[in-house]
Amino acid sequence: MTSPRADANVRPAPDPELVAIADYVADYRIDSREACDTARYCLMDSLGCALLALRFPECVRHLGPIVPGTTVPNGARVPGTRYELDPVKAAFDIGTLIRWLDFNDTWLAAEWGHPSDNLGAILACADFLSRARLSSRQKSLTMREVLTYMIKAHEIQGVMALENSFNRVGLDHVVLVKVASTAVVTHMLGGTKPQIMDALSQAWVDGQALRTYRHAPNTGPRKSWAAGDATSRAVRLALITLKGESGYPSALTAKTWGFYDVAFKGQRFKFQRPYTSYVMEHVLFKIAYPAEFHAQTAVECAVILHPLVKNRLDEIERILITTHESAIRIISKTGPLYNYADRDHCLQYMVAIGLIHGHLTAEQYEDRAAADTRVDRLRARMDVVEDERYSRDYHDPGKRSIANAIQVFFNDGGYTDKIEIEYPIGHRRRRSDGMPLLIEKFRASLDTRFPEAQSKRILDLCLNHDQLVATPVPEFIEMFVA
Repeated sequence: MTSPRADANVRPAPDPELVAIADYVADYRIDSREACDTARYCLMDSLGCALLALRFPECVRHLGPIVPGTTVPNGARVPGTRYELDPVKAAFDIGTLIRWLDFNDTWLAAEWGHPSDNLGAILACADFLSRARLSSRQKSLTMREVLTYMIKAHEIQGVMALENSFNRVGLDHVVLVKVASTAVVTHMLGGTKPQIMDALSQAWVDGQALRTYRHAPNTGPRKSWAAGDATSRAVRLALITLKGESGYPSALTAKTWGFYDVAFKGQRFKFQRPYTSYVMEHVLFKIAYPAEFHAQTAVECAVILHPLVKNRLDEIERILITTHESAIRIISKTGPLYNYADRDHCLQYMVAIGLIHGHLTAEQYEDRAAADTRVDRLRARMDVVEDERYSRDYHDPGKRSIANAIQVFFNDGGYTDKIEIEYPIGHRRRRSDGMPLLIEKFRASLDTRFPEAQSKRILDLCLNHDQLVATPVPEFIEMFVA
């Protein structure tokens, strides 16, 4: 009787997916002025979202050193606070602040996500590394390098999301935040191409977050700090790798034990395009409403209808919401809504608020606003249906629309026009309309945290591209110390 044959223990070459990312991060030159300008707006918007989140105690309680009183000489600063932390915890704090209100940029494809989540890792490492360099009389990183790393992190996360749906296998999109952040901060901290691949392999063999906390009946606030968790893990994996920890070259493709077989139903990733600067150029900004992006145009429709229905709310018989398949799968829900996180991922709740008030703010997800009996009464009258054209255009690379339409029917047989909006104000097709509003959103967020003179200095710098990119990272971060 012969013994079963053992698997050959021969280390393979690194998976090509790891090689492609490492080559891109280390070698690709960003020469798109549109991408650089958009990254500057993204920086402004992300930091503005972080400052707005500081108004919410549920967010603030996550901030600061894990062990109270711990100090880190030349640590990474957390904008809007006085914390100086190790870069792992600083990445968590910055990433959590940026994501908390669901108001930062968005990418929608086979997978969705928020590429600016990566800024938590990028800013934390850039500040920590620059302050360490200055303490030993070396040159600091500049904000040009921060913008470049932002473009590359956006690109890695967004290109991988184009054809690969992690949500359909139950995994949360923050896996792509961890992967993108791991790649760029490993390079930022001095990692070679082989080390970038080693760190990336660590990110893929990690246990990945489930989407449990984003969906009924378990929707909860973890979705607001999951990205911060992913960025902090990325920094930790980069630091481990740079201390000499080896990687796993077939982390994706290893038979039985690799990511593809364990977590992706045996399928390999598909890629629609190479890594360039496409994602930053096409990223979606949440300008008008702190709402899950599939609902942005629905809220805009509801706000347009508000003057026509505000005095007839009791007469409404039916509200027809026409949308795309992803919105139905992700944010359409009936029944009780148990918390803030439940409400800002409910299409019907957001539409109801828009119809009732003519606007939607972060405060309107809180218990006091939800106690308004008109909200659930309107929700009970809503029908949500798919328009297959909307679903096709959502995935069309030439369109990438996020369409919604709303029509209201009254008890007396009357009805409103059907209000249809295919592209939200933050879409690339509406950049000329959106950027002045994004700047105003940033200015207003600065005013919630800083004196007028300090806010003006920050805004003036951010609006001056050439001056901003030449600014050393520590000088920029110092402007945001509360």
